[in-house]
Amino acid sequence: MQLRLPSSISDAQRCLAEGAVPIGGATLVWAAWQRDGFPEQAVSLRHVPEANVVGAEELGGAVLLHRVDATVPEVLHRAASGIGTGAVRRTATVGGNIVGSTLRCLLPAALVLDARATVLEPDSVYDTDLTELVAKRPLLLGLRWRTPLVSGYRKVEGDAGGPPPLVVAAAVHADGDAEAPALLRVAVRDGYEVLSESTPFTADADQVLHALERTDLAALPAPARAQLREQVTDVLARTGEV
Repeated sequence: MQLRLPSSISDAQRCLAEGAVPIGGATLVWAAWQRDGFPEQAVSLRHVPEANVVGAEELGGAVLLHRVDATVPEVLHRAASGIGTGAVRRTATVGGNIVGSTLRCLLPAALVLDARATVLEPDSVYDTDLTELVAKRPLLLGLRWRTPLVSGYRKVEGDAGGPPPLVVAAAVHADGDAEAPALLRVAVRDGYEVLSESTPFTADADQVLHALERTDLAALPAPARAQLREQVTDVLARTGEV
């Protein structure tokens, strides 16, 4: 297998057009390739500058998880730092986790940030939402978002060999309308399913929680709803500190 390491977007597009398979950190594909056979050529974005940005409002798809630091919002930093072992985080990439993984540990954090994805294809570069990104699974060049007022994340440890741990993410944004100048976004990963909702922000936690209970989140199991209530209450309490 030939590993191609382009240094620009145009070079990466040329690799894709010539049939190179995206490899990322290879943590999710190596075992399958060993079983089914290796492709003739693979491509990594590790040398493409746009895919390696770590900023307050952007994160490249080729960024290794251990590089996702406090530069980004708390919800995304904590999500990345809780994935796998240190060895995994030094190898796995942002794009591989969101697009290539069935767990998609970073997806709840990206959803509550209302992130947009920049996608790389052989003949184009375009922006899309996270729903299309997860459904079509293209090559992720990077994520962009607007900084929230406050955010929070919790991952409830599960049993070894059991279903994926419950994840709850939340963020408050100052991007509402005249009637509701701020917005609360929440996302929950329960098993392999990720649900997300938003509601106008208010300092009255009971009112916010009541609004969320009228959404699809009400169908979550009782333990998941309890964790959601605790996370939302914590985030709302911290809005008074900003």
